[in-house]
Order: sequence, then structure tokens, then C-alpha cells
Amino acid sequence: MTREEARIKAEELVSKMTISQMASQLKFDSPAIEELGVQEYNWWNECLHGVARAGVATSFPQAIGIGAAFDKELMTEMGNVISDEARAKYNEFQEQGDYDIYKGLTYWSPNVNVFRDPRWGRGQETYGEDPYLISSLAVPFIKALQGDGEYMKIAACAKHFAVHSGPEAQRHYFDAICTLKDMWETYLPAFEACVTEAQVESVMGAYNRTNGEPCCAHSYLMDEVLRGKWGFEGHYVSDCWAVRDFHENHKVTSRPEESVTLALGKGCDLNCGCTYQRIMNAYEEGLLPEEFIRRSAVRLFTTRYLLGMGSETKFDKLNYLDVETEHNLEVAERASLESQVLLKNDGILPFDKNKEQTIAIIGPNADSRDALIGNYYGTSSEYITLNDGIRKVAGEKTRILYSEGCHLYKDQPDPLSRPMNTLSEAKAVMKRADVVVLCLGLDATLEGEEGDTSNAYASGDKNDLSFPAPQLELINAVKESGKPFVVVVMTGSAMDLTPFNDEASAILQAWYPGARGGLATAKILFGEVSPSGKLPVTFYTNENHLPDFTDYSMKNRTYRYLEEKPLYPFGFGLTYSNVKVANIDLAEGGYKNLHSEGLDFNVSVLNSGNVDTSDVVEIYVHYSNDPMEVLNPRLVSFERVFLKAGELKEVKIHIDSKAFMVVEEDGSRRAGTGDLVLYAGTSQPDDRSVELTGNWPLHVKITE
Repeated sequence: MTREEARIKAEELVSKMTISQMASQLKFDSPAIEELGVQEYNWWNECLHGVARAGVATSFPQAIGIGAAFDKELMTEMGNVISDEARAKYNEFQEQGDYDIYKGLTYWSPNVNVFRDPRWGRGQETYGEDPYLISSLAVPFIKALQGDGEYMKIAACAKHFAVHSGPEAQRHYFDAICTLKDMWETYLPAFEACVTEAQVESVMGAYNRTNGEPCCAHSYLMDEVLRGKWGFEGHYVSDCWAVRDFHENHKVTSRPEESVTLALGKGCDLNCGCTYQRIMNAYEEGLLPEEFIRRSAVRLFTTRYLLGMGSETKFDKLNYLDVETEHNLEVAERASLESQVLLKNDGILPFDKNKEQTIAIIGPNADSRDALIGNYYGTSSEYITLNDGIRKVAGEKTRILYSEGCHLYKDQPDPLSRPMNTLSEAKAVMKRADVVVLCLGLDATLEGEEGDTSNAYASGDKNDLSFPAPQLELINAVKESGKPFVVVVMTGSAMDLTPFNDEASAILQAWYPGARGGLATAKILFGEVSPSGKLPVTFYTNENHLPDFTDYSMKNRTYRYLEEKPLYPFGFGLTYSNVKVANIDLAEGGYKNLHSEGLDFNVSVLNSGNVDTSDVVEIYVHYSNDPMEVLNPRLVSFERVFLKAGELKEVKIHIDSKAFMVVEEDGSRRAGTGDLVLYAGTSQPDDRSVELTGNWPLHVKITE
């Protein structure tokens, strides 16, 4: 069904409704209209890294880990799995007459905000700090979720539009001040790709204001950009209870009826919250024109018709036998394996399972289910922690000892015991071991969304980049043991690794690796699979040089604008082998139409080591003499490649023409000028990456 056909059907249906009936359909929990055959429907569903909050579903790594995989094909496979399971569960719920929340076909994912500050608690929900990386992963994910058949498989949603990335505690009244250059250079590109390339069906507005206007009623963002420049034809949904913030917190209106009128007038079609219950009040007062109500109702029913609601579709036979299938679990494990980033290795990894050894597994996240799943998660029929995974993989010659060592953040979790009551056990375990695996980090009780009932800090943001005090004490005990140790970090964000960075023999950033992610981590530790993830965010030495959290300027934020040397750079990640770009094959004259056609070329990639591995070819460009260029070379293309030991492979690279544009102060784009340098390697072309890898990316200078 085309959008035009769906719109015509929607207009016909809405024309039969009373004003009150139309108004009732603009709330996320839309009631039935029995005389018109309209079924009750709840619009709120989540599938950030698997179908969430609706029972059992395949569990993928948290989104930040998916970002670390740098794998566009994986996004398609993941989207196919999630949409299959979403439809299967929807069909079963429909058969049971269950129309509750989280059981429909409109999914409020992905989160394509830029992770501009590592203190932001919801950064774990994003694909990282780079707008090109986010766009490249979001587009195939959305396409796979929505499908390309007669009917849409499920409806995806790009959120939170726009200029939104904390602070969580202030989001209901905060005004994010942003220049047009920063907006179009950093904050808008991923949304533009979701709308213009992926044809995402819905967009969710953010809680905050941007440059003075609330994002769920924003003249520039919603009128001029989204529906104007980008031609968006889907529906716009408020973040939950964001319209209430208009009068209660932003104070741009004085009461709910004014907030309703403002939001609907700007094109916020669907309200997640309670304020649209006042639509009829506003209409009867003469504040709200009928045409605004009718327009939004038509948009929403257009989406419902595009999803085939009330019609037979090819998805109707999907059922619970299509949930957590062997194939789906294999895709989730692949995602977990590709997402984990090896930051340091002095040769201790991989462990030899044929060697007689005793391994001490220590730390609050070593046997934690919560540390596997992050936030916005579904239920798994099985959970495999790191402790479980190592026991499955290690083999008969390895003796495993375990101690939690400390609580995640409390120094006295047992009120009858003294502080750090499990530390002595950890010391005893380490004394008897040959090597220590220390599993540290956070979970959704320490970083997440404002208002989460489980969040220890009420606001979901971190105060700093330090590990909680009990973990720092445990780290010191591990260092004092004198035993070689490997650190596995399970977090959704970059932390300050300096308390153990120099002393640790190896460091593996595992993120929140999914419900069964402990098995993938163990396979990496024991060399069944070589690590191949890359950092989607910068790991700073600490937060001392970061701008104020409320400053939305990009100066000295993320790798593109960073002025200091990072601890571990964006795009960095080791393998158990040695992969590098050996040659750039750029045909003479092939770069004459950069600004209209982009650039296609080949690179030769060599695995000179003795281990089969995947790695990521990363392409960066930089106009060295253009005053509007960002400070540092920026990512413009990447390809994940698998290489056997000693293999040389040709990899095709495409760079879109947009990569050769720069953004002016007024937000307009123009062709870059001056010397253009193109870099090809398995990391960023920065001094710190070269220091860590020993390999300089190749580079060529291009003159159009």
C-alpha cells in the first residue's frame, strides 16, 4: 500500500468521526471506536536492542555496543530479527485480545542522538559520538524494521529530535543553546538520514527546549526543517509527558489548553502523556482549530493503514515459535562478539584453555544479570554472565574461583556487616590464583534515564567518570596482589580507566553485552574469536578538560573537535592479529566529481599476523585549509572485513558526496575547498591511535 492510498483511507475514516472521537485518537493509549470498527491501540513500544518490556525476546547488546561493532550488515540482520519477533508477539497478543502497552507495532527506536558528553546517562542508548557512524547504522536498522513489502512490518521512530543529550536532571526545563553550524554539523545529520534515506515513519520530539522553543512545538525544527526541507510525511510523537512541561516547567504556556494548542499547531500528532486529554477543552474554548485535530488524526491512521491493521498481511503467520530462534540467538551472539573492544593486551590474552591454571573471577559485574542488559531491555529465557561464560568455555584444565569482591556502589550492602565485607574473600581467592579477571563497571542503577525508579542518583547522569568508591578499593586490592590481571569493563559509557590502565595486562570494554553476552566475552578471552570492536566514543583521561555539561557547543567535545590527547581514541580497538591498510587504489581522474557523485576506490587490507580476525577499515577526510572544516579528520566511510591469517584482500570503499561538504556558520552546506587529505586505516589518523597500534593510516592528497 502506498502512502497516498493509506492517506486516502485515513481521510475517509476520520471524516466519519466526531471531533471528540478524533481527539481521543491522538493519545498514546487510543481507545476503540466500535461503531467505526476502530480497535483500541497503544502506540508505545520499545526495541532499542531487542523487543523490550513485552516478555521474552532475543536480547542484543545495548546500542552503544552495537555502535562499537561498526557493522552495517549486522544492523540489517538485527532489524530483521527484532521486527520478526515484534510481529510474532503482536499476532499472539491480538489473538489473546491483549491491547496493552508495549504490544503494538509502532516502536520508539532507534535513539540517534549524539553522545556528546560521557557523563550523560542515556548515551548508552545511542550508537556513539559521530553523526556519520550513527547515520550509517540507523538507516539499515530502520529499513529492516519497517521492511519494503506491501505493508510496513513495524514502524520505527527516530528520537529525540533534536539537540538532546543531557543533563537528565534538567531536561524538563532545560534550553539547549546551539549554533546553526553545530546543529547542522553534529546534531541534525543522523535525523536527516533517518528521514530522507530510511523514510522513518515517526519522529519523537525531545523534552528540552532548543534555542528557546520546546522541541515538541518547534517552528524551525518541525516546520522549516523536518516537514519543509526534508519532506517528512510520517507522524510526530512527543516524548512522554513532554507537552506537560510546556506550562509546568518551560513556562512557554500558562495552562494545559494552551500547551495542547501549541503542540498540535506545530504538528505534534501524538501525545505520550496526559495533556492531550485537554484537546476538547481547548477546542471548545476556541483556542484549537478543528483542522489541527483532523490533520493529526489522518497522519496517525495513515500509519495504521500502512502497517496493515485490519488487513491480511504476509506477517500474520509469525508466532511465538519465531521468537528466540536458533538463528536469532546466533545473530545476537555475533553482535556481542563484534561489539567488544580490546583496549590493551600485553600478550596475556587469549588465555590458553589447554594450560593448567587457576583463574580468579572478581568484581561486582562478573556475575550480574543487570550488567548484561543496560536499559530499555526485554526478557531473555537464559542469562549468561561472565562467570557463567568462562565456566562454559575454559575447559577441564582450568580451575575457576569466584568472589564478588564488593558491591557495585555501596560500601556496606549488608547493614550487619562491616564495610567492604567481601573484600577479604576476594583477596583470598586472588592469592590462590594464577591470573585475575576483574569485572568492573556500572548498570542501569548508576547510568540511565531521569526518573528511573531504580536509579541510585535520581538523575541518570554520572557525576564524573570515576568508578564507584568500593570498586576503586577493589582495584587497589587487585593491584596489591601482585597477580597479573585482565579487566573487563561493563558500562554504557566511557569511564576513567587510569586507576588500572598502566597496571592491567589487558583491558576489554564489553559494554552491556546482552543477556547471554558473558559467553561471547569468554570466547574472546579464550581466543575462540578475535576481538574486533572499535570505540564509538572517545575515552578521555578524566572529565577535567570537558566543557560544562550544559554547554552544547562542540568545542573540545568528541574526536572531531578534541584538543587534548585522549586515553583511548574514537575508532580504536585491537585484535589478536595485525591488520593494516597496505594500499589505496585511487584511479586517476576518479575524484573529479567529488561534490556530485562522491568517491569510489579500493583499498588493500593485509592481515600480517597469525590469527584469523575481523577488523574495520576506517576512512577519514580533512580539508586542511578550509576555515569551516572541523578541527580533526572526520569519519566518512567504513567497512568491516574478515581476513584469515596472512590474507590480503581488496575492499571496495564508497564515500558519499556529502562527505566533501563543510558547514557554514548559518548552517548551510557548501563544497569544501583547499587541500583535501584522505586517510585509510584501521584507526583514526591521530597521534594517540598510532602510538597504541604502531600503524599509521595511509593517506593521499586529493585536488579536484
